[in-house]
Amino acid sequence: MPVPTRSRRALAGSALGTSLLLSGCGLWPPEPASTGDGRITLGFVNGGTSEFHTCLQKSVERTARNNSVELHTANSRQDAATEVANIEDLIARHVDALIVQTVDVDALKGDIAKARGAGVPIFLTSVTPDDTSDLLGAVVVDLKEVGRLDAEWIEEDAGGRQVTVGVIAGAPGAASDVLVDAFVERLPDNASVVANQPGMYDPGKARSVAEEIIRDHPGLDYAFVANEEMAFAARKAFDAAGAKEVDIVTVNGTDEALAALKDGRFAATVSNSAADTGELAVENVVSLLRGEKTEKIDRTRVRLVTKDNADTAPLYCPIDEY
Repeated sequence: MPVPTRSRRALAGSALGTSLLLSGCGLWPPEPASTGDGRITLGFVNGGTSEFHTCLQKSVERTARNNSVELHTANSRQDAATEVANIEDLIARHVDALIVQTVDVDALKGDIAKARGAGVPIFLTSVTPDDTSDLLGAVVVDLKEVGRLDAEWIEEDAGGRQVTVGVIAGAPGAASDVLVDAFVERLPDNASVVANQPGMYDPGKARSVAEEIIRDHPGLDYAFVANEEMAFAARKAFDAAGAKEVDIVTVNGTDEALAALKDGRFAATVSNSAADTGELAVENVVSLLRGEKTEKIDRTRVRLVTKDNADTAPLYCPIDEY
């Protein structure tokens, strides 16, 4: 039996007028066309194939199913040109709205204009451009807060000592830039960033970057890694180089990472549940299309997790359903 929309929390937000944008042709977004049987049809354009992206898609798919929404999906695999092609393809399928996990915030303007011209509103996950006026809405992870939380943990742990930090970023152009910039800006004066290279959300690439960093900076104190899959690869590289003392701080809050916190492979992570993001995205899109009250820009909860509170961290990925 379908779970009612917005079942996990009370409806909140501003009046309907804040979620509808006026255009020369009337209200934006337009009334949902729906399928022949009355169901809303959505398209989901995912940005990659990391564990975050996989869990996000599982949550989007599960929530769409539970709300009787027809869903079409596509994956851009960290390529902006592929993202444009995916958006064009889903527009041609006559979806009522698009949920997009973008690979490049700077390229979004063209994506949004293309969809708007076709009468298809875009809803974003994880990040937004500076101007959100042409969006249906978004569910964002406060990546600046995520970066700050990891930096604050280093500040506390360093206790005023002069320390060195290596950064293994994700893919340039979108979420990683926001995350890393916030982390670096929040580090205390006694923490020096000695390396900052992209790992492209690829464990193999991240391991190579970590090997280079530890070779050039054998006394490294901390490493900030933009997701946990890359962090595991970095841990192997550091350990193989005899640098087991390097403390790794990272992002996501997966079950595997919680185990790594408990056994000391990681020092801290920041939980930002992909399950929550995907569920909020579908529920909020459906509510906005139906003219119900909800937040236009909603937020996924974030939380610093260490060995001490790992047992109470929220679920990161939806449980497989059979």
